[in-house]
Amino acid sequence: MDARMAQSVDGNTAYTPPVMDYEGSRYRTEFWEGQSRQYEDAVERLVLQAMVPDVGPSKSSGVRQTQLFVTGLDSSGAARRPVRRIAEIGAGFGRLADLYLDYDQIILFDYSRTLLRDAVERWGDDPRFIFVAGNVYDLPLATGSLDALVMVRVMHHLVDVPRALSQLRRVLHHDSVAVVEYANKRNLKAYARWLMGRQSWSPMVQTPVEFVKLNFDFHPAWMQRRFEQARFRVMRQVAVSHFRLPLLKRLVPASILAGLDAQLFDLGGKFPLSPSVFVRLLPVDTDAVLNAEGVVPGMDAAGSGAPAGAAFENMSEDMHENAVTQSSPIDAPESVAQLFCCPRCFAEGSFEQTQSDRVVCRVCDAAFGQQAGIWDFKELLQPA
Repeated sequence: MDARMAQSVDGNTAYTPPVMDYEGSRYRTEFWEGQSRQYEDAVERLVLQAMVPDVGPSKSSGVRQTQLFVTGLDSSGAARRPVRRIAEIGAGFGRLADLYLDYDQIILFDYSRTLLRDAVERWGDDPRFIFVAGNVYDLPLATGSLDALVMVRVMHHLVDVPRALSQLRRVLHHDSVAVVEYANKRNLKAYARWLMGRQSWSPMVQTPVEFVKLNFDFHPAWMQRRFEQARFRVMRQVAVSHFRLPLLKRLVPASILAGLDAQLFDLGGKFPLSPSVFVRLLPVDTDAVLNAEGVVPGMDAAGSGAPAGAAFENMSEDMHENAVTQSSPIDAPESVAQLFCCPRCFAEGSFEQTQSDRVVCRVCDAAFGQQAGIWDFKELLQPA
């Protein structure tokens, strides 16, 4: 854990929530590789393949990275099509990165430089990849810069979910899609342990539970309210990892278990009882569709009723147009600096790329650099 203070442009400090820090950890080998989690990996891949927008094959593979930042006309004189950009928040060592190869730019973001170095080792030769180290509570990505966003196995470490969701919402534009996973408090194993007196907290109570330091489970109804308050529309909700039991994983091949689990995605999503829940989110920018409690009408207290966005589907076309944010996507920036937002003073569009591996904020003079292929927004560079 790393509890830090973020300094603002005027020199004051603002509290940043504690962060689960995997710096120096062997997460790749101690949790995933050789650790009997082929089923979890397979089922998470299936759900992402179903929920992450399909943009078709990318034509950027093999192109030098600098060319991805050129605007205007391509080599044939034709107008360039928009760059399709995705980011995975909490990407770690890039376990799921191969699922995003249809995109023109792929941002792998994590707090741990150690894990990102593993990602660079695997994907660093592909010019579509940009590796960024920073804090999810102060995302150093420009507003409206992403067409798609994925966040898996991160929410359960977040002390301040609303603050993190507000950052995710900020970096999306009106046509973006986010796929987010969270750990479900209301799962069958939790019910069994509670009924047998082996845990003190009830899975029916909506308050999040911290069962281990910086490890949280969330009730679906509580998460639904957080999504709506952050101005997200939940378009699809699926329940995942129904068969996360050691005996089953030993007896049944991972591919078969994952296939069976996929058959329960949407049915289970109506009233999730699985340990993991994935949601597909669209950004909206209105309070008119929320009731006094900040919840979409039609969402019941159990967390069912409108997880698929039923209340929004009845909105008129004009209401929908008024609901979406007017932020515009960044199609093809002239410099990588345009993809970033200063995490020190939070000024937009303030970075200037003074060297190939250095960006400087014109507002607060903060400088950040790229080292070993990773843009590091956790530490300031010394003045040049």
